[in-house]
Amino acid sequence: MSSTSSVVLNTGVSMPLVGFGTYNLCESGEVYIAVDAALQAGYRAFDTAAVYGNEAELGRALRELLPKHGLSREEIFITSKLGPKDQGERAMEAALHSVSELGMDYIDLYLIHWPGTRDLAVGDPCNQGNRAGSWVALEELHAQGKLRAIGVSNYTPAHMKTLLQSCKTPPALLQTEFHPRLCQTELRRVCEEQGVCFQAYSSLGKGELVKHPVVMEVAKGCERTPAQVLLRWAVQQGVPVLPKSSNPTRIQENMALFDFSLDAGTVERLTALDDGHKYCRDSSEVV
Repeated sequence: MSSTSSVVLNTGVSMPLVGFGTYNLCESGEVYIAVDAALQAGYRAFDTAAVYGNEAELGRALRELLPKHGLSREEIFITSKLGPKDQGERAMEAALHSVSELGMDYIDLYLIHWPGTRDLAVGDPCNQGNRAGSWVALEELHAQGKLRAIGVSNYTPAHMKTLLQSCKTPPALLQTEFHPRLCQTELRRVCEEQGVCFQAYSSLGKGELVKHPVVMEVAKGCERTPAQVLLRWAVQQGVPVLPKSSNPTRIQENMALFDFSLDAGTVERLTALDDGHKYCRDSSEVV
């Protein structure tokens, strides 16, 4: 990757624009093969979560594979996330458990995965109190250096504004669904105004967008895959992405985003597909 293929968080730490997503990679052999291919392709950021159930496998694979690729822990950026069942009083214990599962001394970025709490109704006001309690715990671990940066995932503009009004340590990053059919204009504006990095997941719309006629036409015109077009659309706007695949060829293709660009008209054409469609779970009803 080039020097332009990273973003600087509000902590001063640099994070790669392209990270490797590990959602649904659970078998240890599958994780190992995918991580090996990702490191070979140039990925230096890896995204996991407690609910993915693969923190230990990812940590083990990295410890074994980094020497093979001539890399140190300091050259790798690891993100993990607090599960909804651990919101509130269990947040600190859960975060430390993630550090332990990964077998690392610290996690580069740790996020509250979901604004709600498992087993609470979306309208239960306890959701807000639990979020606040989780954030206090993350702030403490951040101060201790166990979590180098802290942030949130799946927060709406309302969730973000509440957090920003009460926090001592501002979130470094918001990770949420983002693609041409869901441009998240208001949420991106809140993040930009507050110096919070906006990061995309589900850039391919759970695989549906690679079959969209406009995306396919653009891909054909620039002799790239539809996935590369969708990922390039995001990174060209400075939005970090987290492509996920277990296929070594796809893993390599998804990193090949920095030797081509989309012209302004093409970017606008893709952006015009925005109709607010969400392929993933909607957090807007969580109070």
